[in-house]
Amino acid sequence: MAKKTFIQGAAILGMAGIIVKILGAFFRIPLGNMIGDNGMAYYQAVYPIYNIFLAISTAGIPVAISKMVSERNALGRYYDGYRVFKVSFFLMFMIGTASFLLCFFGAEAYFTACMIPEAQYAMRALAPALLLVPIMASFRGYFQGNQNMKPTAFSQVVEQIFRVGVGLTLAYVFLGRGLEYAAAGAAFGATAGSLGGIMVVMLIFVISKKRYKKNIERSKSNSEESAAYILGRIVVFAVPITLGAAIMPIMNAIDVPIVMSRLQGSAGFSYAEAKALYGQLSGFSGSLINFPQVLTQAIAMSLVPVVAEMHKLGKTHELRDNIHTGFRMAVTVGLPCAVGLMVLAEPIMLMLFPMQKASAVGAAQCLIIMAFGVVFLSSVQTLTGVLQGIGRQLVPVINMCFGAAAKIALTYWLTGIPAINVKGAAIGTVAAYIIASVLNLIAVKRYTGTQFDLGLVYLKPGISAVVMGIVAWVTYHLLSGVIGGTLATLAAIALAAFVYGYMLLKTRAITRDELAGMPKGRHLVRIADRFIK
Repeated sequence: MAKKTFIQGAAILGMAGIIVKILGAFFRIPLGNMIGDNGMAYYQAVYPIYNIFLAISTAGIPVAISKMVSERNALGRYYDGYRVFKVSFFLMFMIGTASFLLCFFGAEAYFTACMIPEAQYAMRALAPALLLVPIMASFRGYFQGNQNMKPTAFSQVVEQIFRVGVGLTLAYVFLGRGLEYAAAGAAFGATAGSLGGIMVVMLIFVISKKRYKKNIERSKSNSEESAAYILGRIVVFAVPITLGAAIMPIMNAIDVPIVMSRLQGSAGFSYAEAKALYGQLSGFSGSLINFPQVLTQAIAMSLVPVVAEMHKLGKTHELRDNIHTGFRMAVTVGLPCAVGLMVLAEPIMLMLFPMQKASAVGAAQCLIIMAFGVVFLSSVQTLTGVLQGIGRQLVPVINMCFGAAAKIALTYWLTGIPAINVKGAAIGTVAAYIIASVLNLIAVKRYTGTQFDLGLVYLKPGISAVVMGIVAWVTYHLLSGVIGGTLATLAAIALAAFVYGYMLLKTRAITRDELAGMPKGRHLVRIADRFIK
């Protein structure tokens, strides 16, 4: 049952993530065409800082809530699980307030020091979201601890709808005042989105509280945990996760001054050229790399409470089974995304940014490199969730530190080489994910005893992805001269998706039981049976 719940939760969050990213494409694509690589540099420069503060408030604590609620529910202590949520709510509010004040009032000094002062307006527009998102995350963590992923999924979709609508409208309105103001208008979309999301999740909480009330009231008399104890446990569990989640945003924030200074200094580019190159890396190719993450992040989020429950109850066999399934799902999702982005990098970029062709072609080179890291990023996220679920949350932090150190060194060295330039930052990022992924895998095997079937995890999805990549490349090159690049790219992507799904069924990389555990599972099994008989 736990495995089925985990698969369903991952599927629900994954579908919501796909919708969110599709909406995000409707945001970033017209935005990129509207404000170009310079404007995207202003817009994208704020997100490493934003993500650092977001990681502080929303990376560790919601996971801690999810894990602690799940553990207490497994033992019938529902009231203690509810108290975990209440204590964390006030903690999140205080952290969010501090994050908002620092980012709003410190924007000018920071971005002036980073040699991109125009980005300060986008940072100030984005800062109020840092007050609202942490509060929303506390509600999501409680729902996830109850293994209910629907509120998180629904609020994510509503949040993105608000972000896209408000952000694009304001970017267009302020475009006449300058690119920096257009970027700020776009950034304010995230603030509007967080406001919409928090209203939805609070409404769902009020409505669904009746469902949990009986168990909460029944176990109230057995409560033995004080608010101070709960707060202490949250902090002990959340701090390592927060540090781990903050490492890559910190490294990306460091990327801004390193890339800008090395491109202008050692590589010999002008300030305008350096800005454009950074915009191609972060605003164009970086946004596409984030797409596969929503699926693997959904797997990790669903895995944590299930792993925590199995570990708490000592169900070793079920624990290893869920870990193996989760890791397989992550690799199965990551491989086709990586191969597809590599073989269709330039066509995809030209399709998405037709008004910025030169920038799109330049960004495609970064995309090819970063796409290689998608599989390893997928592994990092999922295995980190496993280690957090079994209480080894410090391990992935240490592993990511090793990866981050390699990233800094490679970025500094390679971006100073004119022929490599901004692609050096992309290479550094991939290296960080490879190192962290390998170390996490070793740690999971050591602490859980899980043995991974290499044929099932890597070989079968790998064969399927290679066949898919060949079909995508051939399809595009056969059709591009006939129906044009955009239609040829869409046709290649659609056919590639079908071929990959078909190959997964033919190679038995996905079992009937796993399909049956997904939403609309019986319907999926009937479809699959037509192909695998």
